[in-house]
Amino acid sequence: MLVTQLKSFFIVARLGSVTLAAKQLGLSQPTVTTQIRALEEHYGIELFHRSSGRLVISDAGVRLLPLVDQLLQQEIDVEFALRNAGEPQHGSLRLGATAPYYLLDIVQRYHQRFPQVEISVAAGNSRQMIATLLEYQVDLATSSQLETDPRLFRMELGADPLVLLLHVQHPLTQMDAVPLAALADCMLLTRERGSTTRQMSEQMLSEAGVQPRASMEIASREALREAVLRQMGVSIFARSEVSTHPLLCSRPFVEPTPVLPEYLYCLKDRRNARLIASFLAECQAQ
Repeated sequence: MLVTQLKSFFIVARLGSVTLAAKQLGLSQPTVTTQIRALEEHYGIELFHRSSGRLVISDAGVRLLPLVDQLLQQEIDVEFALRNAGEPQHGSLRLGATAPYYLLDIVQRYHQRFPQVEISVAAGNSRQMIATLLEYQVDLATSSQLETDPRLFRMELGADPLVLLLHVQHPLTQMDAVPLAALADCMLLTRERGSTTRQMSEQMLSEAGVQPRASMEIASREALREAVLRQMGVSIFARSEVSTHPLLCSRPFVEPTPVLPEYLYCLKDRRNARLIASFLAECQAQ
């Protein structure tokens, strides 16, 4: 119970919000609040100053933070060791994916070799996936961003140019290749901020001096495809991520187009862990 209460305190202190902490912990807000208050009442301390609905960490809370950080890191290390202990064909592996095209092919081959290994795949943009890796929420993660953090090991899985995703009835499908200037008359559907695809698309359009007629932000690749299917606009994707849906098609751009790489990352100090090492070996074998 103490570790659970300390974890709630730590996440609230780090995020500055009970709401965000409850979401990350998978708990209700009242449960998180109750755990922190129980900790304060049992030890007769105040971890947060509460004023006008805001939480400000107290001096006692600040002193406690590094100790709790060490404790939770030890808990993560123990959990990781248990998941990777035992026979080579058993255990569990947590993956984070930005571009399922590359990762799922590897997962399929890995599962055929090690059918008893439990695999889970979380999804998000590049920034989110690196954050979950550094926070030990996943064991390996893909990202389109080139990370130079010395704690990370990196391998490149592939690279694809950016293309325009269209509904088959869109007028631009009549072209074999689309000039960037044509997007000035389009509703451009974009990923959320933090997406590498969005960053590269905006840079490409800015350098070409092109401003789309309008834009709409949609926070997932799958939702973007659905929006294009409903003819709400067009979107820019990496070529490998284009759907095979019969009502969707893609066109390259006339101008030189940025290439979107896809990297696989893990923590260097866990690179030789049994399951991580076997997954990396499967990647290298492709």
